[in-house]
Amino acid sequence: MVDRVLVVGGGVIGLSSAYKLAQAGHRVTLVSPTPGRDGASWVAAGMLAPVTEAQFGEAALTSLLLAGVALWKDFATALEHDSGLDIGFDQSGTLTVAVDASDRAALDDLLAYQHALGCVAHRRSATQCRALVPSLTPALRGGIDVPGDHQVDNRALLGALVVACHRTGVAMIEESVAALGPGPSVSLRGGASVSGDRVLLAAGVATSAIGGLTGAGLPPIRPVKGHIVRLGATGPAPVLSRTVRALVHGRSIYLVPRRDGSVVVGATMEEKGMDTSVQAGAVHQLLDDARTVVPGIDELALLEAQAGLRPATPDNAPIVGWTELPDVAVATGHYRNGILLAPFTASAVVNLLAGP
Repeated sequence: MVDRVLVVGGGVIGLSSAYKLAQAGHRVTLVSPTPGRDGASWVAAGMLAPVTEAQFGEAALTSLLLAGVALWKDFATALEHDSGLDIGFDQSGTLTVAVDASDRAALDDLLAYQHALGCVAHRRSATQCRALVPSLTPALRGGIDVPGDHQVDNRALLGALVVACHRTGVAMIEESVAALGPGPSVSLRGGASVSGDRVLLAAGVATSAIGGLTGAGLPPIRPVKGHIVRLGATGPAPVLSRTVRALVHGRSIYLVPRRDGSVVVGATMEEKGMDTSVQAGAVHQLLDDARTVVPGIDELALLEAQAGLRPATPDNAPIVGWTELPDVAVATGHYRNGILLAPFTASAVVNLLAGP
């Protein structure tokens, strides 16, 4: 067994991998400037939605996502036990609705594709949709009910992973990695160096800023910007009881309720490099589309608007495996599905590092 593993990156993939590696008996050091707040994980909705995330031409990826979500119940139970914290794992399902006739046609095409992949999804009329979610606008054209698509509170999840890592003996160095070194080792921005037997790169879009990767054989990881808005409850009754996704005149929107009555609204898809500034127009469009679907959000408080960077590969599939550099592995490129695939990826990393 490898004794010392350096995990670079404190997002959901890095933390989940460190947690599972420590459970497997490795001595793990996680290096991150802000464990639990790195990368896209903090600015996310936490949807575990392989069926509603199914994209035409990505059947293999959908199969991976379905395998990933199947691990979530046991992972959530174990993590809550080990951390002593509730992570908001919710199995109430997802409802996707259409606002106009064109949106309805697009959802019908999507439903046919979902069925072709063997996914469980049900066509619902507008009346049936409103019976499931009474706060929906009456001006709907029906939708798709997916009982197997769930969600988790991403920030509660990250907090629990940090606690679980500490309790399983993971050491944490709160600094940025400047470069990989021989040995293997990592050089920190502050000037120090940390060595180990193996290195796992799980730094998302920040991977490209790490020196020493020449010859690693990694494909490009591009940042895909996403604006997200969080709304707070102002009354005793929650606006939503389950996740709602929608097509609004061709634009995608989602509204994810939390147990405290707040709602996460997202998310844009923008190719703007490493820009994380928040644009008023993007926030306006999200809120306008969200209130078209659920008018009651007008009564909620605006808590925050943020933009995060999803790490995407050329084929939108994650990269988990050995690089061309000795004793350096990688787990990145999870794009929209980092939280969904965290348990699957962490298990794959444990198996990978158990080998020669």
